[in-house]
Amino acid sequence: MREYNTENGKLVCVTCNRCGKQLEVENGILMEGCFHSDWMFGYFSKRDREKHAFDLCEECYDKMIGEFQIPPEIITVTELL
Repeated sequence: MREYNTENGKLVCVTCNRCGKQLEVENGILMEGCFHSDWMFGYFSKRDREKHAFDLCEECYDKMIGEFQIPPEIITVTELL
């Protein structure tokens, strides 16, 4: 869950939706690993037109993917644009 300053739009706080851990934010910049999801469900879904957004700390992300029957595809990126 993300909180922004209403006056300048700067990121103020990021809290893991699963465990409640408050992640470190410094001068509007998230200073630790975080998985952010922002997804709009579409046609043929029971959640049609619902938009879900959440943040997970790295520990909770690791727990989540540890429960997958098929692990996610992981690609190491060597160039950051």
